[in-house]
Amino acid sequence: MYAQNDVNRGEFTWKISNFTKLIALRLYSEAFTVSGCQWRILVYPKGYGSTNYLAVYLDVPDSGTLPVGWTRKAKFSLSVIDQISNVSRFGIETQEVFTASSSNWGFLHFLPLTLLRNPTRGFIANDTLVIKAEVCILTVIPPVDIQPARPTDMFDSYFTGLEELIDAAETNGASVGSSSCRHDGALRAEIPSFEEVEKARQSLKECLSDLFKLNMKERLSEALTTLSSARIGLTLEQQIAIETFRSNFNDFTSDFLTFEQDNAEFELHKLQKDQRFSAMKKCHDTHILYKQLMDDLIKEEEEVKSRREKLLSDWKILLVESEEAKSGYEDEQKKVAEAEEKKRIAEEKMSRSTTAWSNLKAQFC
Repeated sequence: MYAQNDVNRGEFTWKISNFTKLIALRLYSEAFTVSGCQWRILVYPKGYGSTNYLAVYLDVPDSGTLPVGWTRKAKFSLSVIDQISNVSRFGIETQEVFTASSSNWGFLHFLPLTLLRNPTRGFIANDTLVIKAEVCILTVIPPVDIQPARPTDMFDSYFTGLEELIDAAETNGASVGSSSCRHDGALRAEIPSFEEVEKARQSLKECLSDLFKLNMKERLSEALTTLSSARIGLTLEQQIAIETFRSNFNDFTSDFLTFEQDNAEFELHKLQKDQRFSAMKKCHDTHILYKQLMDDLIKEEEEVKSRREKLLSDWKILLVESEEAKSGYEDEQKKVAEAEEKKRIAEEKMSRSTTAWSNLKAQFC
């Protein structure tokens, strides 16, 4: 019924899963387009009203938004597919006029539900029903003006979004906060000497300068323990800071170790993000190049099309001129033959006249 190269014809296949478990009394398929007109399938899986038949219709989904007085005349068929054979089907074909008041047409008693659910028929397989609509548009009022999509429209749409993402990535920076670190150490009852305090102060400074050394936690704990017992070499503010830090040592050091791990993970993902960004930007730049090449190719095709049309036009003129020349030649050829015959007759007559003239001249001259 349908040829693929006819823009007025089209088909749509709808797979309805969990068909026997459906609660809805009626279902609509997604919309599909044939020759610029939208359609959808309407089905009553449990039958319409008290009927025990599957009811199937072809429906116009955008009926309410179409111009006043719209009509569509269409020839269509609705079928359920035998999924066992994959070639057999049960279908009905009809021809109807769709309007605002009659926006769907179909079959109330399409197929008995008992036959539909018969497992040997294969209409329902894996609890899935397959319905196929084939539509041929005969007339549409008002006509639908279909603008063909440019070959690059799909790419333009995607890469426009990609360009916005690239711009946002280039203008927005990322900042990383900092954290602190802590740990508990063993308490020492004895008071450290001045040399021990100085050594602990130096160790503390080294730990605070490089928090992520391998033995940082142990050295820091030891230094804090020594300094917390010191009675000399520390100001009151330093003693308070040390006691504050020691009291939350485990939490502080755990925070720093967590930060170290999270920071390493962040740097890894940041590196991967930068690599992805470079790849994304390269794709976008290549898209710009491809788009330019496509635009140039379209221009070349338009020029070739224009030259082709000019050549065909000149060719048609040449055909007319050639036909005229041929016809004129054939006419002149006939006239030459006629004139040649007349000339031959005239030559015979002139020959007789010349002979008589010569005889007469011979007698008297």
